[in-house]
Amino acid sequence: MPDTEKNQLRPATHYLATLMLMGIYGIQVCPFIDTLTPVQLATPLLIIVGFQFLLRSQVAPSMIAAAEYKQRVKRCFQVELGLFVLSGLLLTAYNSILYDFPIESGLKMILGFTTLGFFTATDLALQQERRLASILQEQDITLTPDSDYFPLVGKFTMFSAVSTLFMVGIFFLLINKDLDWLMQLQAGTTLEQAQHAILAEFAFVGLVLLGYMFNTIYSYSRNLNHFFSSENSVLAAATSGNLNASVTVSSNDEFGEMAHHTNTMIEKLCQRTMELQRTQDVTILGLASLAETRDNETGAHIIRTQHYVKALATELKNHSRFSDYLDEDTIDLLYKSAPLHDIGKVGIPDSILLKPGKLTDDEFRIMQTHAALGGRAIEVAEDRLGCSTGFLQFGREIATTHHEKWDGSGYPNGLKGDEIPISGRLMAVADVYDALISKRVYKPAIPHDKAMHIIRKGSGAHFDPEIVNALDRIEEEIKEIAARYGDEVIDEPAREPALS
Repeated sequence: MPDTEKNQLRPATHYLATLMLMGIYGIQVCPFIDTLTPVQLATPLLIIVGFQFLLRSQVAPSMIAAAEYKQRVKRCFQVELGLFVLSGLLLTAYNSILYDFPIESGLKMILGFTTLGFFTATDLALQQERRLASILQEQDITLTPDSDYFPLVGKFTMFSAVSTLFMVGIFFLLINKDLDWLMQLQAGTTLEQAQHAILAEFAFVGLVLLGYMFNTIYSYSRNLNHFFSSENSVLAAATSGNLNASVTVSSNDEFGEMAHHTNTMIEKLCQRTMELQRTQDVTILGLASLAETRDNETGAHIIRTQHYVKALATELKNHSRFSDYLDEDTIDLLYKSAPLHDIGKVGIPDSILLKPGKLTDDEFRIMQTHAALGGRAIEVAEDRLGCSTGFLQFGREIATTHHEKWDGSGYPNGLKGDEIPISGRLMAVADVYDALISKRVYKPAIPHDKAMHIIRKGSGAHFDPEIVNALDRIEEEIKEIAARYGDEVIDEPAREPALS
């Protein structure tokens, strides 16, 4: 059912109930109304309640919409209750003018209309609160609760007190009329019959009032459920790391204040997280730059390899072997941690690290220790922190295992196949490819096609075959990265930062 039809169905149901109940109520509490024929009773009720419904359809929407968002629920209650009181006054005036009914008869009808109006206005105001929450959510509008809002305890106390007064008033009128009836009990009606009639009358009125109260409780519970569902879903999202969600502040009360504080908390948490991420990025860049100052490789190597790793990981994220591991957050951490792959070179002597020619066997064995040195350095940082953050974990894996080989012949630990972390396998392909196409003091650069041939030849021996297949599929993207961040393109003093 469309929302507009739902919004009209609830008031229409209330007005039909009013039409029926006021006829029964008038007969039960007022001896003057009891003297009217069914036509005399029903005609003015039908006209007045019908006029009230039409007037509501024309006036209420514009009056409610004219109020600011925070006041719309209150305005809705005032308009709805005012219309019922108006109908009670009109019916009182009609009966007084046409039938010369006394003022006490009119007051009884006004009490009846006001009682039904109070419960109806409460229910429709709660419906307005639900509708307002949907509007604010759709339009991405949030309210700021007033500092002096009317508290929920006050609302509950007032609702309970007014409901009790109305119930007491109506039962008082019933008892008063029934006492008059018993005093004038006609022959043929026994006291037992009168007792049953009075009890049935009380039961009917009690059930009607309880029905209205239960309906109000149900309507309010729907609003509570909507708020708590929204609050819990946002908190669950924040718990899982999504700090972009917010609770719609749609009420000017404690729940609105709770939603406001929740949003403020998440906003501050997001700011702190961004500050932490920036600190993390600066840390990685600083460590990578430290290694770079002692190496004869250019800073462009760091930039290219991290882009290669990201491109390969993105290509493989939907592959059955990698999909459980490579989500967007992991790919981002791999991209940011990739510059740490050679951090261990800070521990290699300059005579070996900066040697312009081929290394001797002994020198090469010392050079190979950079992988273990880098892993241990990051492990020390993790121990001192007392935890392993994502970027340190990936940085340690990459630094330690990017020289491991698929067939187990790599270093430092001789890991084989899936024993090698995916981060290390990705970096192995990226690092070797870039080393092949790059010019170094001890070797010339080789063309892309020859480098790809060497990589393919190492598939299943040096490299994970699936990662080599992924490299084949994104070959053009790899070439574009190599061209965009070539050694001659990157200006050493002001090159592009390695992290984003």
